[in-house]
Amino acid sequence: MTRRIIGIDPGLASTGWGIIDYSQNRLLYLAHGCIETEAALPRAQRLFLIYDQINTVLDTYNPAEAAIENLYFGKNVSSAIAVAEARGVLSLAMAERNIPLAEFTPHDIKQTVVGVRKAEKEQVQEMVAFILGLPVIPKPDHAADALGAAICAAHGLGFA
Repeated sequence: MTRRIIGIDPGLASTGWGIIDYSQNRLLYLAHGCIETEAALPRAQRLFLIYDQINTVLDTYNPAEAAIENLYFGKNVSSAIAVAEARGVLSLAMAERNIPLAEFTPHDIKQTVVGVRKAEKEQVQEMVAFILGLPVIPKPDHAADALGAAICAAHGLGFA
């Protein structure tokens, strides 16, 4: 049985997504991309654009499962709130379609993809390309992170 999984790296300015198939212990890369919104737009409109464009991706690829990177609280609380709002509209899009959504911390993704919880971002990107047999690192980095989340879900992590 093939499992189609969408991985998501949420953000208000840039939301990365990546699609993989997982079957018989093999990962197959399908696509990746990034939803970008302009800072000059009102926040509500930016959130709607994320919601609308992720629905286009879902319509195109019809994933059965989803994986999203958990919010990482750094020092900038205001940007964390914007990311949380983006996660909310992305979660809503999955819920409307009854797509199970697994959540992973950045450390979970690094551990699964690289084998080291404190791996550098570049190491994760290189290993995502290697694991999926890609000739180059997926760009932008948000898309590579999203593919890393999908790889976590493929290995059965995050689903009860």
